[in-house]
Amino acid sequence: MILRKYMSLLGIGSAKIDLVLSKESYTSGEHIKGYFYLKGGIIEQQLKRIECDFVRIRETVEEEAILDSTTILTSTFIQSEESNEIPFSFKLPSELLPSDSEITYRFKTRLHFKEGVKSIDQDLIQIV
Repeated sequence: MILRKYMSLLGIGSAKIDLVLSKESYTSGEHIKGYFYLKGGIIEQQLKRIECDFVRIRETVEEEAILDSTTILTSTFIQSEESNEIPFSFKLPSELLPSDSEITYRFKTRLHFKEGVKSIDQDLIQIV
């Protein structure tokens, strides 16, 4: 049991997060719906918060800009191997440039624990 606790503190076998969206292509101003899928690790862990940033990346100038951010504060526990879904909803800004070879958009999601290494997920979306 102690070995599993230390492994999860290092990120091995800890809980994971995945942002699940209904599709991959959107238009400026569109409302996005989906959910955060939480999957428990090898031991029970206490969650602190979920952070999700909407990011624009300009490849040619290596620029990353956070366009919007949301945080869900919590102090709940996720049990070993438990799965859970938390609803997600986001309204895209109305004046986004379309995605192309220079500009990409993504959601960067982080799950923070009271103890242990955070879980990170990235979801690329297309703006048409």
